[in-house]
Amino acid sequence: MGIPLSRRLDFTEIPIIDLTKLVAGNEDQATIDALGSACRDVGFVYIQNHGFPQYLIDDFLTASRDFFARPMAEKKTVVLDQRLRGYLPLRYRSYEGEDNAATSNQEGYWMGADRSLDPQNKLDGPNVWPENGEALRNAMEAYYETACILSGVLQRAFSLALGMEPEFLANLFNPVQSLLKVNHYPPQTNPMSVSNIGVVPHSDEGGFTILWQDDNGGLEIESKSGEWVEAPPVPGTFIVNLGNAMQIWTNGEFSSTPHRVINRSGVDRYSIPFFVYARWDAPIKPLMNGAIDDPDADISEVYQRKYWNRIFPIANVPLPE
Repeated sequence: MGIPLSRRLDFTEIPIIDLTKLVAGNEDQATIDALGSACRDVGFVYIQNHGFPQYLIDDFLTASRDFFARPMAEKKTVVLDQRLRGYLPLRYRSYEGEDNAATSNQEGYWMGADRSLDPQNKLDGPNVWPENGEALRNAMEAYYETACILSGVLQRAFSLALGMEPEFLANLFNPVQSLLKVNHYPPQTNPMSVSNIGVVPHSDEGGFTILWQDDNGGLEIESKSGEWVEAPPVPGTFIVNLGNAMQIWTNGEFSSTPHRVINRSGVDRYSIPFFVYARWDAPIKPLMNGAIDDPDADISEVYQRKYWNRIFPIANVPLPE
């Protein structure tokens, strides 16, 4: 028996929130309160009127399709490195969300802030690009720049929703350490196990993720009752989900929610996650609601490398010393 189909999501379970006023620079309390409720009760939220130009998405998808259509041997010349830059091969093995290794029916391409290697911050480094990959590079760099702006709007809103100073989260996220990825999911008809779906059940480890998904669907989230429900595409929106670092910082006030992907559409599925990670030396520990100081807490650079070592064995991420 295959994995059961998820029920169609009632939109009241993942709110759709209009960001018009926040994008314009107005700290609209009703919008901030709505975002706060979504972060506490669901951990996922659709955002619309986010100010993100459609042509950036279109250019990125065109370049991505061209790259993923290349022969596998050519794609593997830019395989994922220790700083998560480059190509993540189709059906990669990982320990994401599971005690035992599982296979994800997905391939992807990653980039981040293009910096020199840093002996202190081992998350930094130059991006990796394929031969004749100018279109992909240009599209990803343009998308990354605009996603950083949208991320800043959300950081300020989330800070205010927590009752903190407007720059509370910005101080944890700057300088920018975010990563951008494009995902390609081949179709699958009747997956028989968790080790045969698009992405195995997991929670993101960073601060939050801004996700664009195409019209084909496949994203599912685990409700508070343990039921898997669909998070279907909504035209003109991104879907934002919180990560484990945000849940830790807020001492559980904001929720990091498990999710997975099963592409039952019969056609290729694409999605674009922008992972908003903390600056390399930000502490990963409770920072509010009477939190007790933990001198042994990991900084983000150590926390991320431990996580990536487990999830992406192909990248050979060294464990912190």
